[in-house]
Amino acid sequence: MTGKLNFREFCIILAILFTVILFVAISFLFFVPSPEVIWTSMTSPEMIFSLKLSVITATISTIIVMLVGIPIGYSLSRFSFFGKSIVKSIIDLPMAFPELVLGLALLLFFGNVWVSKPLEILGVQIVFTKLGIVVAQIFTALPFAIRIIYSAFEGVNKRYELVSRSLGYGEFETFTKVTLPLAKKGLFASTIITFARCMGAFGAVLILAGGAYMNTETLPITLYLNMSYGNLGMAITSGIVLIIVSFVAIVVFEKLEGLNAVKS
Repeated sequence: MTGKLNFREFCIILAILFTVILFVAISFLFFVPSPEVIWTSMTSPEMIFSLKLSVITATISTIIVMLVGIPIGYSLSRFSFFGKSIVKSIIDLPMAFPELVLGLALLLFFGNVWVSKPLEILGVQIVFTKLGIVVAQIFTALPFAIRIIYSAFEGVNKRYELVSRSLGYGEFETFTKVTLPLAKKGLFASTIITFARCMGAFGAVLILAGGAYMNTETLPITLYLNMSYGNLGMAITSGIVLIIVSFVAIVVFEKLEGLNAVKS
């Protein structure tokens, strides 16, 4: 009994200790610079540009990720096909290696003459452009979105779909009128996490889009560039904005997860 109690206390103390250290470390971002420095940085043309660009590109990327991720997540959850395990493993790969590696892979792919030439004929240029930001964000966030979407569909009882089919609904009608509504909380959570992931994408964006000052400069790039320049106030302000976005995303995600757990 004592052994169990000690182990319980150890786990709780470890959780609290790590939380306190993390909280204090994050708090330094808010208290190191003065309010005047934060306000000046927030209202600077560079910050306004990077914030606007981040929101626009992250919104576009999130919409595309969800449009692509929902059918992929559904197919992995409901269908059996040749090479399914390989597909799942490859989709999960970007979660296992650094973003810089993903960015390098995308740069080599879209910079290849066999890919870039046809795109140029169509008037599309991805490397070192704002479109490159969207592409990098999509490939960075998609694996995480698919994982959450997959779990959302797995949480839907297949019997509801079988009943729908037995009543005469087709496969697509069952998907849109039964499965999607039942998985909507998980899909919304995936949307929130995807947006936050796109806002925070750095390595892949830096390599593929170039991270040029007030051209392809998103918030993480602003943080990186200003740290390089020694402009700590601007760098910290960028970090604060990113933390707020991430915090809101996590709170919404946890709330939705809690509602799903209660309903289960």
